[in-house]
Amino acid sequence: QVQLVESGGGLVQPGGSLRLSCAASGIISSINAMGWYRQAPGKQRELVATTGGGRTNYADSVKGRFTISRDNAKNTVYLQMNSLKPEDTAVYYCNALIGTFVNTVYWGQGTQVTVSS
Repeated sequence: QVQLVESGGGLVQPGGSLRLSCAASGIISSINAMGWYRQAPGKQRELVATTGGGRTNYADSVKGRFTISRDNAKNTVYLQMNSLKPEDTAVYYCNALIGTFVNTVYWGQGTQVTVSS
């Protein structure tokens, strides 16, 4: 059983910063990729950033403002969010692809990020 636990969400003013963390625990064979997605009210869940296989990928809307990083020793992925905008307000979900031969997708419970003055 694998669990992903997110932390670091909260309320921040426009232009501010937050750092999200997501730690994977349980029986983990191989973490092939980790990433962050978000879902705003009334909208579909969308990709924010992913990292895996030596590559990172960002949504156009966050390029230059958000940075994804990973600590393999801690099975943890981070999302540093700078220059936050009201449109970044959403529930942020951690995602991991884990497996030796076949990937299984795991999701965290989500953490709320609200950008408002």
